[in-house]
Amino acid sequence: MIVKNLRYCRENLELKQKDIANILNVTYSTVSGWETGKDTIPLRKLIEFANTFNLSLDYLFGLTNINENYEPLNIDLKQIGKNLRNIRIKNKKTQSEVANILNTSQSAYAHYENAIYLIPTSFLFNLSKIYKNFSIDLTLGRNVKKS
Repeated sequence: MIVKNLRYCRENLELKQKDIANILNVTYSTVSGWETGKDTIPLRKLIEFANTFNLSLDYLFGLTNINENYEPLNIDLKQIGKNLRNIRIKNKKTQSEVANILNTSQSAYAHYENAIYLIPTSFLFNLSKIYKNFSIDLTLGRNVKKS
């Protein structure tokens, strides 16, 4: 399951799946599918969930045990694309190499770096497996809240 802590966070907030369905404007069965791993939550819905309840995406994905306090994230495709490119270059990978790991074409992956499309949730999670010290929050341009 890509989003390991979705159900845990919902239960911790004392919310039912139907509550989350209403908040995210989806069906109850959709939320159930996300929590069981049957379906992958779209990144835009995951960001909406994280923003609503002040949750770290890295925490939701199980990349960290700490829920950092982040500012709400507004999707900026150009910033995300730039960050994806910088991380790839820093890790000495070509677009083709990354695309092969993600099981997609180089041209499809280029669309994410070139800010044409938002990278899918599953691809973002798989990047966390190939890059060291990878943060989904930081890759998406999310800033830690200042005290």
